[in-house]
Amino acid sequence: MCADKRPVKDVVGKLIVTKEGKRLGIVKDISFETRTGELLHIILKEPTAYTRNLNLELSSGKEVLVPYNTIIAIGDFVVVSEEDLL
Repeated sequence: MCADKRPVKDVVGKLIVTKEGKRLGIVKDISFETRTGELLHIILKEPTAYTRNLNLELSSGKEVLVPYNTIIAIGDFVVVSEEDLL
């Protein structure tokens, strides 16, 4: 998991890709556990067709959720491990 601390505003709007370079969508928001502050999911906007085929968890509003613990790096993109998504 990514150890860098970044404000949410620096992550929202970034493209999410797998380490193999497949596009998943754009970061809409991040969900967290209110009592502990543990980061739980990245909420996607504009999920790609590839993302819809991964059968990821959906929020109550039918938004695609990417587990936060799949993040490998955050830079120009948010890079996730596809193996950890399956």
